[in-house]
Amino acid sequence: MTQTPKSSNTVAIAIIAGLFAIFGFVTWINGTLIPFMKTMNELTEAQSYLVASASYISFVVMALPASYLLNKIGYRKGMSVGLVIMAIGALVFIPAAEARTYWVFLSGIFIQGIGMTILQTAANPYITILGPIESGAKRIAIMGISNKGAGIIANIVFGSLLLSGIDDVKEKLSTVSVEGKEALLSAMADKVVVPYIVMAIVLFVFGILIRKAPLPHVEAEPVAESEEGKTTKTSIFQFPHLWLGVLTLFVYVGAEVIAGDSIIAYGLSLGFPAEEAKFFTPFTLGAMITMYALGVFLIPKYLKQDTALKISAALGIVFSICILSTTGFTSVLFVAALGIANALVWPAVWPLTLEGLGKFTKTASALLIMAIAGGAIIPPLYGRLVDAGKHKLITSGVEEVEALATASTSSYWILIPCYAIILFFALWGHNMKSWTKN
Repeated sequence: MTQTPKSSNTVAIAIIAGLFAIFGFVTWINGTLIPFMKTMNELTEAQSYLVASASYISFVVMALPASYLLNKIGYRKGMSVGLVIMAIGALVFIPAAEARTYWVFLSGIFIQGIGMTILQTAANPYITILGPIESGAKRIAIMGISNKGAGIIANIVFGSLLLSGIDDVKEKLSTVSVEGKEALLSAMADKVVVPYIVMAIVLFVFGILIRKAPLPHVEAEPVAESEEGKTTKTSIFQFPHLWLGVLTLFVYVGAEVIAGDSIIAYGLSLGFPAEEAKFFTPFTLGAMITMYALGVFLIPKYLKQDTALKISAALGIVFSICILSTTGFTSVLFVAALGIANALVWPAVWPLTLEGLGKFTKTASALLIMAIAGGAIIPPLYGRLVDAGKHKLITSGVEEVEALATASTSSYWILIPCYAIILFFALWGHNMKSWTKN
């Protein structure tokens, strides 16, 4: 890594933390958008989780192009481009609200996802190699505090703006005329216009400012060389721990998105009013921030990165079982407790996966960013499980409200295999630096 003064690193860490706050704010709005879109566009559970899919599928589409772009223009200009694209995506919400058309909303979310892909493809490896690799998890934990702190603010602000009065709207929808229903839903759609105009302006401004930011130039250390002085690795396919890291990040992001984005809808399915349920996502994010703070203090002096990952995976399995075994607010609290299990997974997986990749770091980072697509695939699977379970219970004579609550709880079993894969990577996978035993 190119050495830079400690003071320069401190400034750079602060700037990158600001970027993590920005895409944390944008990403965690999804927890509010899912129940909002479900009511406004009259969607099923599975359809409503396409909000998460539209946001996260962009990481598959754009990760490798983003890596190519960063190789051409560098980290700083790449971050600027990402912010501007996110601003354009925010502006798409204006015509989407006018038309009240779900696919237009999803298009805006997808465009924002493209911007976030470029931003994350630049920011994550940058902060990882800004200092010693063994303390990479500590720096990423600091980024996590910024990210989730912004997410809490986003949910409180957008929850108040978008979910206020949603219970009354849902009650009226079943009784009003067709014209009255259109008026109610159009009024709901108009709520997104002003917030997203403000968001677009802020993103454009930051996109311009980041071009002048004092970010030091850093590069990853070269790949280890043989005794003859020749590079021993010639392809990313020679790093099994990289591909296991990609799989781990895929299932982790899916689990994290379920924990953060489903908890409001889960609370509503259990009968909690929207005025209470809108604060449930901040419960999850608050738990994550607490663990991030512990990670900053403990890693690497008192706790190794792989040990933190083992503990996180084990807690994820335990909390998932507890969700299935409890009901009501207790069950909601265990969903929120998944934030404790999730917090240190991302900070630990990145340095454990990027270690020793040298010139392959940018490509490997793109692959890890592509793994964020787990957030596009696994949450809708949870939604489909809820829909299927609800339908089965209703056909067997269970009331619709009770069927939805039961199906929503039981469908959290999908988290258990996700955390099992994370545990495998923590125990063995990250040490598999070659496909042969030697």
